[in-house]
Amino acid sequence: MEIKKLMMVGSGFMGSGIAQVSATAGYKVHMFDITEESVGKAKAGIEKALSGSVKKGKLSEEQFNAIMGRITTTTNLADAKDYDLVIEAIVENLNIKVDVFKKLDEICPPETIFASNTSSIPISQIATALKRPDKFIGMHFFSPVPVMKLVEIIKGLKTSEETCALIKDLTQKIGKVGVIVKDGPGFLVNRVNSALIAEANKCLLEGVASIEDIDEAIRYGMNMPMGPFELGDFVGLDVALAVSENMYENTKNPMFAPFITLNKLVISGDLGRKTGKGWYDYTSGQKKIRDDVNI
Repeated sequence: MEIKKLMMVGSGFMGSGIAQVSATAGYKVHMFDITEESVGKAKAGIEKALSGSVKKGKLSEEQFNAIMGRITTTTNLADAKDYDLVIEAIVENLNIKVDVFKKLDEICPPETIFASNTSSIPISQIATALKRPDKFIGMHFFSPVPVMKLVEIIKGLKTSEETCALIKDLTQKIGKVGVIVKDGPGFLVNRVNSALIAEANKCLLEGVASIEDIDEAIRYGMNMPMGPFELGDFVGLDVALAVSENMYENTKNPMFAPFITLNKLVISGDLGRKTGKGWYDYTSGQKKIRDDVNI
């Protein structure tokens, strides 16, 4: 089997990013979401990003038109029946993901491969609901997708070697570095990163340093592009909380228990950059300190 065309289920920040890099690599991509507004916004975002590359001379007008021509959108999940690979990038919730894959299982022919962009939910746990666990795999991209090179390829208990090889090949063809990871809570990178974030939260709680100073220390002392609180705001605090909850639920390690202040921010609707406020305040167009969340 050769993967020639893929369907993206979920057109948010991650889904649209995966669609962009796949189309840029020459794949036909059909992007699904539940509303025309969502897919329209996603496609406009891709167009804007690629237009920037044209202005910088990194992409020709001809290449731009070819890439955009390979991206189509839909609000009809049944369209998945025509695709070799379906990649899911929706909310980090086990029940919602399982529900979507159950529907896809009925829609798609037996040879279609399913992949989840889940950042922390065990692949084998999702696969139990499917009739094709051998064709189910994890493809964990990192944000922002067009920039970050890594893809964790997570092999579930019943994922076949053929499926793993096909996804490894696809990952390379779209210009990413694929690392094979065994199934487990948080996989590899998020497991390590969750431990770092948990310790940063503990330092904040103990008054070791402020949010901004912890971020500065991690950024410059460990040569990371973002500190843990900046990163949370970037990916979305709702996503960060879901990862923390999944890590704790699947390991029972108290180190991963959701941080109470993070939970309060999510409950209040302050989810980071996408809502204007998170650990920091972005409403002015610039990142500013929020004294009300400094413990």
